[in-house]
Amino acid sequence: MLRAAFFDRLRGTAEYIVIPLLALVAALIAFGIFVALFGKNPLDLYFYMYQGAFGTWFSWQNTLTRAAPLILTALCTALPAQLGLVIIGGEGALLMGALAATSTALLLQGAPALVVQMAMALAGMTVGGAWIALSGGLQHYRGVNETISSLLLVYIALALLNHLVEGPMRDPASLNKPSTSEIGAANMIGTIPGTDVHWGLVFGIVAAILAYLLIFHTTFGFAARIAGGNVRAAKAVGLGVGRLVLIVCFLAGAAAGLAGMVEVAAVQGRTNANLAAGYGFTGILVAFLARHNPLAVIPVALLLGGINASGGLLQRRLGLPDASVLVLQGMIFVSVLASETLFGRFRIFRPGVRT
Repeated sequence: MLRAAFFDRLRGTAEYIVIPLLALVAALIAFGIFVALFGKNPLDLYFYMYQGAFGTWFSWQNTLTRAAPLILTALCTALPAQLGLVIIGGEGALLMGALAATSTALLLQGAPALVVQMAMALAGMTVGGAWIALSGGLQHYRGVNETISSLLLVYIALALLNHLVEGPMRDPASLNKPSTSEIGAANMIGTIPGTDVHWGLVFGIVAAILAYLLIFHTTFGFAARIAGGNVRAAKAVGLGVGRLVLIVCFLAGAAAGLAGMVEVAAVQGRTNANLAAGYGFTGILVAFLARHNPLAVIPVALLLGGINASGGLLQRRLGLPDASVLVLQGMIFVSVLASETLFGRFRIFRPGVRT
């Protein structure tokens, strides 16, 4: 009995790994064919993608640096998905978190660096959390589609960023590219010793582990998954679905807001248009490819971070536009969505099947 249960569990795990992996391979093959139509060798494409992502220690560091915000923004989609919500507003929460973190640092000039950094993180997480909680609240209490509202909030956040950076918060010295004043070198969070990778990677990994423990090893997470499976049943047994929605969405937005703080305090040193780099949108793909599992988000973010990191090498060696990796990401997203129809269709993965 125990042996049969073990193998059933193993089959279920294998299905969640094999099908997304096949979707990824299909997207890579399709992208190779797409590149071949323009006279490029697909094998060269795959080689340079590997080299640009994982071929050298420099490539690894570039990949890890790009993966850090992807882990946090992926959690912004993965956590609400436990409640059956499709939130795609991580980019907006990241931008608002960055604005809040920058404002906090500028207000606390002269304070000890650790105090400023902690205040920046708290401000970024609070504002980012409130941004996504707004979308969750609109869905639960007013029936507004959370996918549409969270996407529209991204454009509102972008408009607010442009207005503040080009207006009230603009540094007069930033002539060519409007930016806020610098937060100060002392307030930057620095890099992990022995590497050029900032501490945002550690923040992301810790956040993913904590999210996994919350969702799969606490009564709160169990309640959230019950509500996500059947809202009526959750209400019938007395679960506070509205409270669950607000808390989970707040935590999701807080993760993306922390990503914004990290981008300011570890990369940019200020707020400007460079923050709208699409990490929030790529995080959606990471979450879907990871099947909304917070732990699976980590390796998937590394993979997508590596694909992004390889764009420059593809441009130099093959003459492909740096944005060609966005085409590949689009193909991966379509392939992953199409692969959803395959779950439960393969006999080898079904419980009770003897091999």
